[in-house]
Amino acid sequence: MRQYAALQEKSLYIAAGHSDTDPGAVGHGHTEADIVLEFRDLLADYLRRRVIFDKDGAPGQNLPLREAIGAAKAHDLAVEFHCNAFTNPAATGVETLSRRQHYPLGNALCQAIADTLGIANRGAKGEASGQHSRLAFIAQGGGLIVELFFITNKSDLAKYIANRRRVVAAVGDVLVAAVCQGEAPTAYAA
Repeated sequence: MRQYAALQEKSLYIAAGHSDTDPGAVGHGHTEADIVLEFRDLLADYLRRRVIFDKDGAPGQNLPLREAIGAAKAHDLAVEFHCNAFTNPAATGVETLSRRQHYPLGNALCQAIADTLGIANRGAKGEASGQHSRLAFIAQGGGLIVELFFITNKSDLAKYIANRRRVVAAVGDVLVAAVCQGEAPTAYAA
């Protein structure tokens, strides 16, 4: 029987933003899809003994966006992972995109990732701050998007690869705190 350390009061859904059919951004021999699918799977393993959650598919796979949006709407908290990209290879950092109500959680996630990787904290922003003016996971699903780092920045990518399990733990701790009673979303282990 599973035992959980705290009383969970909110439902959680985690998703990877890309797939084999939509690999997303490409940088330095890596695709966004490969990175975020692995990250989502590692995070699922980390969360499994801590909270009850749903995710968007089997290991290494995700649901089509329409199905992911439907699943996101059915949860109190839905988080989708991406990698940022830019034509300037010096662009760096972590940011989140969401509705205003998720800014505190977005800022906590950004701080946890920035501290773990030693990259810039670009903060929590509205959905129109990204490359697209409306993002379906936010606009229709009510979720939050985490841009983990810039895949086009060689240093960001190297720091992520070297520390991905630490990033998983930092993000996992913030998410556990966000869905469990009496926990503040700013609590994480750096």
